[in-house]
Amino acid sequence: MSKKILITGGAGFIGSHVVRLFVNKYPDYEIYNLDVLTYAGNLENLKDIENAPNYHFVKADIVDAEAMNKLFAEHRFEGVLHLAAESHVDRSITDPLAFVRTNVIGTVNLLNSFRDTWKDNFEGKRFYHISTDEVYGTLGAEGLFEETTSYDPNSPYSASKASSDHFVRAYGETYGMPYVITNCSNNYGPNQFPEKLIPLFIHNVRNEKPLPVYGDGKYTRDWLYVIDHARAIDLVYHEGRNKETYNIGGFNEWQNIDLIKVLCKQMDEKLGRPAGTSEGLISYVKDRPGHDRRYAIDATKINKELGWEPSVTFEQGLGETIDWYLQNEDWLNSVTSGDYQNYYKDMYADR
Repeated sequence: MSKKILITGGAGFIGSHVVRLFVNKYPDYEIYNLDVLTYAGNLENLKDIENAPNYHFVKADIVDAEAMNKLFAEHRFEGVLHLAAESHVDRSITDPLAFVRTNVIGTVNLLNSFRDTWKDNFEGKRFYHISTDEVYGTLGAEGLFEETTSYDPNSPYSASKASSDHFVRAYGETYGMPYVITNCSNNYGPNQFPEKLIPLFIHNVRNEKPLPVYGDGKYTRDWLYVIDHARAIDLVYHEGRNKETYNIGGFNEWQNIDLIKVLCKQMDEKLGRPAGTSEGLISYVKDRPGHDRRYAIDATKINKELGWEPSVTFEQGLGETIDWYLQNEDWLNSVTSGDYQNYYKDMYADR
């Protein structure tokens, strides 16, 4: 009998890469992609596998407890990879309750459905919760976030993710539920929604629009290529130890302004523009509230225990990412115009 795996948020940026990897790599798994298709969910990300025999799409909201209970009762998922989340910090500042509903209540609904499906028979089952480095708060000029770093979230987004992490661990201790948690650094790569820094700036440079930089531009982040992240998720799901946390980072610390200048340089080269042209688009804007100064992940544990490491340097991954966006202008135009939201209706309305 095929193993049934539920991947939540599988039409989103990271989720689509995980779904594609699992569908292609594990033909003996039945992969169910659950997504409510908010603005960040885009089924066009998965056009290449949508007709695969082991792929199934389910449009539903993890905030709907009754729908989750019915879905689990019908399919009895042996594994859950939980990526569904509201994830944009700026949006969390504007509407914190949306983040509480999806990231906290939605996670608890999934935990309840998984617990009630298997009760005390958890052997061979796993609930995998994907989280963020932002739960750890901010760092000074030195040091790295480790798995044992105390939580200190500073935005409504990171507070909601910290809460969901705590619920997963609490269910593990209270009900004996097998789980793993990963906390990752900033992801970049193909298919990322263009509200995020790298795709937004690629789009703006191409169209000669301003490049808005928060504050002094010296905020520091660790950057993780999304395809490397998907590989890490595969490893942790299959080989990670129960009730463990693994930090996933790209070993790529960059100040925002330095990253932007590298992006501008590569864009000028790829677009055949004179050197320095794109840097002229940079403009400094008022900082956002609760902006953490520096994040940096220590990914030693996943490297030593599971043998994972990034496959590309940041410059290589950024170059591949820019190439993808330049070669997929129709995808980007579909997203920026909102046309991508018609894809579900066109493809699935009569199914």
